[in-house]
Amino acid sequence: MISLIVAIFAFLISIVALYLISQERKKPKPVANDGTSRPLQLQAYERLVMLAERIAIPNIVSRANQPGMDAKQMQLLLLESIKQEYEYNISQQIYVSQPAWDAIRNLKDQNMLIINQVGSTLPPQATGLDLNRRLLEYTMSNKKGKLHEIVMEALNFEAKKAM
Repeated sequence: MISLIVAIFAFLISIVALYLISQERKKPKPVANDGTSRPLQLQAYERLVMLAERIAIPNIVSRANQPGMDAKQMQLLLLESIKQEYEYNISQQIYVSQPAWDAIRNLKDQNMLIINQVGSTLPPQATGLDLNRRLLEYTMSNKKGKLHEIVMEALNFEAKKAM
């Protein structure tokens, strides 16, 4: 049931992101007066691609893995890691299109939702390793667990438009 809800949520996010990007393509691109904003814009897209990669569930699990934690502690550590990564890059939103930033925000929200939902299915005595294993199984078995790939493709497309 939980994976169905997460799958539906991820599917809807993907559809909304693709729709917003297609709408953004139709808008005329603003022209910078002095040409100094393009390098900043490209750097912002670079950073957001790295952010999408860093908060992808398999990557956040491998970086945040700490032996000896119980599942609840690991869940909190994973959520905090995603929040920190997102907050560190939040200023990049002023340089990128709204659909690109929305895709990043939706990726963050979806990954946090997946972590919370998977964490809620574990018994109280579960270890952090159990949570990590279950999260990795989810992302490998469910296409919607790989939303970061769709977001990265959208960011790459947007960056190429800015070039």
